[in-house]
Amino acid sequence: MPNEAWNRLLEGNHRFVDDVPQHPNQDTARREALSNNQMPFVTLFGCSDSRVAAEMIFDVGLGDMFVVRNAGQVVDPVTLGSLEYGVEILGTPLLVVLGHDNCGAVTAAYNSYDSGETPPGFISDVVARILPTVARARKHNRTTVNETVAQNTMDTVEKIMQLSAIISRAVEEGRLIIVGLTYQLHDGRTTVVAQHGGDEDAVSTHFA
Repeated sequence: MPNEAWNRLLEGNHRFVDDVPQHPNQDTARREALSNNQMPFVTLFGCSDSRVAAEMIFDVGLGDMFVVRNAGQVVDPVTLGSLEYGVEILGTPLLVVLGHDNCGAVTAAYNSYDSGETPPGFISDVVARILPTVARARKHNRTTVNETVAQNTMDTVEKIMQLSAIISRAVEEGRLIIVGLTYQLHDGRTTVVAQHGGDEDAVSTHFA
């Protein structure tokens, strides 16, 4: 079931990239059918960026995707609780962490690391959460913003696995695959950068 969910997500991204979206499950009948329950096939943790609308990128519709978003995919207790709800209560067999190139939050942390200056207000809290990823990326000679985005996506996947007993148990029991993806704004393609669970060959060798 997790591999089937991954293939479904992948097919939707292919349609989006090829400019032949089907816009499934977006009619009146679907809306009415979901009035009392939901059965999404994927939980997605992505960035708040207005250019990264997950349901469009993967060509899915109402009730298909349980989406959690914040700037830079920052992991905190509320985020973890939301992801656990998607996995444990809604039973999604796939959890995707979606980063994207030219991410504003990662760029802010990247610049703050170099300048030693912090942005105003609570934006500084977001930057502070991402700074360790910038340092880790530099340690591994990942020196560009987009390489740091990939590092942030990988780190987020690992944090979720380390911090959430519910999610790590679902992976261990074969009920869940976690995949870290980066999204390219200019062409809509996604690339796998991290994975836990499932068939690694089926996931890592097949992406848009």
